[in-house]
Amino acid sequence: MTLTVILILSAVVAGLDQLFKYLVVQNLAPDGHVTVIDHLLSLAYVENRGVAFGMFQNHIWVFALVTFLFIGVFVYLIVSKRFHGKLFYLASVLIIGGGIGNLLDRLFRGFVVDYLSLSFFPPVCNFADYCITFGAVLFIIVLFTQNGDGKKALTKDTENASDLSVSETVDGSAQTAAVTGNAHTATDSTHTVTNSTDNADTSALENTDGEADGS
Repeated sequence: MTLTVILILSAVVAGLDQLFKYLVVQNLAPDGHVTVIDHLLSLAYVENRGVAFGMFQNHIWVFALVTFLFIGVFVYLIVSKRFHGKLFYLASVLIIGGGIGNLLDRLFRGFVVDYLSLSFFPPVCNFADYCITFGAVLFIIVLFTQNGDGKKALTKDTENASDLSVSETVDGSAQTAAVTGNAHTATDSTHTVTNSTDNADTSALENTDGEADGS
């Protein structure tokens, strides 16, 4: 169920990426340029035959294979449940969706359509690139917080062990108290029997003295 939802959301991300690229191709190709925010953001049509942000040009099939590999790895991590939680699922959606978006470009266009240009970041990129980047950052956070059956599980086990220890301590204290109470009860009973015996001896002695005086 979780894998199905993640794949559906990944398909939505890839669909949005393809929609944005379609609009860019229709309105900016082959060399259009539009300023969106002065000195910050502009749209520019670029045919990228490398990977994210225009790096490593002209290795299309190698990058396609690597993309398949990464998608397969995340599908395995989801199915095996080595990681869990909303943060990991969001990272998976962004990485898989962004990877599929750029993979479709490489398979059907022979290049990736880039269009987002930031004034402080020279490489022109696209929506899928940013999804992959943010997803990778989130996954790194997951690695440090979960460590694949690691810290969170260990913390939970530690908490369970502590609860068990406290429970055993409480039970032990209750048993000790019960034993102590029984010991006190037995001691009181002994004192009662002893007192009764002393009283009986005293009464018998008094009766003997009385008879002796009468004689």
